[in-house]
Amino acid sequence: MKLSELKNGETAVIVRLSGHGGFRKRIMEMGFIRGEKVKSVLDSPMHDPVKYHVMGYDVSLRRNEAAMIEVLPEEEAKKELTPVNSFACHSACENCNSSLGCNCIYRPASTKRKNVIDVALVGNPNSGKTSLFNALSGSSEHVGNYSGVTVDAKNGSLSYKGYRINITDLPGTYSISAYSPEERYVRRHLFEQQPDVIINAVVASNLERNLYLTTELIDMNLRTVVALNMFDELEASGATIDYGHLGGMMGIPMIPTVAKASKGLDKLLDTVIELFEGENKTIRHIHINYGSVMESELAPLSQMLHRADDLPQQFPVRYWALKLLEQDKEAQSSLASCKDFTLWQTYSQTAHKKIHTRLGVDVETAIGDAKYGFINGALQETFTPGNKDTQRQTRRIDRLVANKWLGFPLFLALMWLMFTAVFRLGAYPQEWIENLFGWLGEAVSSAMPQGALQDLLVNGIIGGVGSVAVFLPQILILYLFISLMEDSGYMARAAFIMDRIMHRMGLHGKSFIPMIMGFGCNVPAVMATRTIESRSSRLITILITPFMSCSARLPVMILFAGAFFPKCAPTVLILLYVLGVLVAALTARLLRKVKFKADETPFVMELPPYRMPTLTATLRHMWEKCEQYLRKIGTVILASTVIIWFLSYYPRPAADTASTDNVTTTEIVAGNNDGSYMSMIGKAIAPVMHPLGLNWRATIGIITSIPAKELVVSTLGVLYSSDSEENLQESIAASGDFTPRSAAAFLVFILLFFPCIATVAAIAEETHSRKWALFSVVYNTAVAWIAGYLVYTIGGLL
Repeated sequence: MKLSELKNGETAVIVRLSGHGGFRKRIMEMGFIRGEKVKSVLDSPMHDPVKYHVMGYDVSLRRNEAAMIEVLPEEEAKKELTPVNSFACHSACENCNSSLGCNCIYRPASTKRKNVIDVALVGNPNSGKTSLFNALSGSSEHVGNYSGVTVDAKNGSLSYKGYRINITDLPGTYSISAYSPEERYVRRHLFEQQPDVIINAVVASNLERNLYLTTELIDMNLRTVVALNMFDELEASGATIDYGHLGGMMGIPMIPTVAKASKGLDKLLDTVIELFEGENKTIRHIHINYGSVMESELAPLSQMLHRADDLPQQFPVRYWALKLLEQDKEAQSSLASCKDFTLWQTYSQTAHKKIHTRLGVDVETAIGDAKYGFINGALQETFTPGNKDTQRQTRRIDRLVANKWLGFPLFLALMWLMFTAVFRLGAYPQEWIENLFGWLGEAVSSAMPQGALQDLLVNGIIGGVGSVAVFLPQILILYLFISLMEDSGYMARAAFIMDRIMHRMGLHGKSFIPMIMGFGCNVPAVMATRTIESRSSRLITILITPFMSCSARLPVMILFAGAFFPKCAPTVLILLYVLGVLVAALTARLLRKVKFKADETPFVMELPPYRMPTLTATLRHMWEKCEQYLRKIGTVILASTVIIWFLSYYPRPAADTASTDNVTTTEIVAGNNDGSYMSMIGKAIAPVMHPLGLNWRATIGIITSIPAKELVVSTLGVLYSSDSEENLQESIAASGDFTPRSAAAFLVFILLFFPCIATVAAIAEETHSRKWALFSVVYNTAVAWIAGYLVYTIGGLL
């Protein structure tokens, strides 16, 4: 029977995997291997994908992908499957011919840098790797409880016992193959940077799958220490592990840690130093035995490579031989310049076919089975499972949040709560900040004589910068909700719930995570698309992510929603966010139909257990965003505000120095100078925006949003500055420049208009093409104009 036929609550044993290539490799890395038990846990609200439990993890699979996995009830599987020796013995090391492992280290200890240790931190997603990085280095990288938060290498350092330890936090990955961008990134870093020591973060309470990555580090023969992270969860489950014995069997020291509580870190760093100095007694080079058939082809190929004098020395001979047998394209590219590469490739292709014929499975599957056999055998001797169900709470919550009737309403209710809190709760501190800047402006105005300098300070800097700064509370509340969703594990469930809808758009369930991240900032959201394996899905997601209304657009929305739709402002915010999602969906369908052919990639995504977000992590995340926002206010927005003030203040009217009825024209503030350079620019472009009901001031606001969307508010703060005590909302509403329908058209245009320069640069970098960045600018602008025109026209009809 097919795995897709398994009903919720039923358990079966995997007996066969169909499919090929990347699909087979990915599901094997996730634990779907022959002989493993798998349980169908829960259908998503639209019955696809399905949550399965395998190797102690919850994993999401689409039904059409689950149909490629053949399973049998446990009793039938016992008859079908023949027992195998689960603990594969070690092959001999080519350096010393030891059959039980050896003490050989392929690369000698580094002597070029005294007391400086370069460490690479690797591990599965959700293994607490970045928490470990933060605890060790004192850095403050955000930690989200779902796959793909770390999409680039992060660097930190610390001083410990006379050593300077430089730590690089690499992207989370399930293996070090060439299947996904993060896997290639990690391998290239290890190959090119050659770190002195590897810290391999694994989940202590779920070693079977986490140690798969460790076996690949064994093949690479890199100095490695395993951090048995979240060791408190293992102890809470009642399980026990002889980690000293396990480390001895695998030739890698293992140290229990609890990163969030900073436990075990000193011992971990002591071990790093021991490995660097070559003083650790546990470390030794072992070879995993891949079975007689595989070894019979691996040995001759290793000997051929061993004779070459131009083989890259970063990894051992046996590793390169394994990768050639796997037909690994990344390895082939690394070895292509070797003079005997053609000979090696010819031999490995022939050997690959022989292995497939004799074993009935491809080389990757045979290697994966052997690795899991090695892991299972080692754990049988060292690990005793606990009797406490640590997943009970997660299953209970999932039955609620992924329920077919409640899943979507709960998600929408959470969004409504978030935007209501942003608008209603944020209004109180917003008023306080507004009053503070108002008082500061009055104080400066009364202390200085009238003139250009006073106007610059009061209406330019204080008015422009203050009009942006007042929205800081709303930004913090938005990031509070996003942080809680990320840290708790709900973000992964949102992708699970939305996968079927995303699939109909021609996208991947994982595309939903960058889209949600886009509500915070489009730049990291574009970068987060690296976790999407399919190139076409990744490109489409990059191009539609700017339609997600980032936090920089939020001040504009709050300003106009409060000014023109005060009674239903939260609803207006929600409708704008929904509109962005709908336009993104239509764009994705269009791109899939016109440019990219159908690209079916497996929706295999881990659903991590729910964890209570820590107050420290949440406050740290909010502070980081607050700091970024204030830094932008103090740099880009401040400089832009001064330029905008200058262009709107000069040239002055001819009667500037005259006095009429004791009222000098210095009372003509910047925003009211219709003969200014800014007015000239705005009036020249205004005809393009006139069909949307927008005048030259609104046009200038749109133009200045190109560097940063917050500049819309600071620009309007300068243009609508006045000597009265009314705030910016009241000034804009009373100006007569906007009606509710033109305000709605303005909001829609700002929502869909092409993103800030930083996002455009991120698109160019992630797509490796300026053409796609230019496409985003042109397409988004055209869509924004059309949508704004429709809103204005329909508003007039209504």
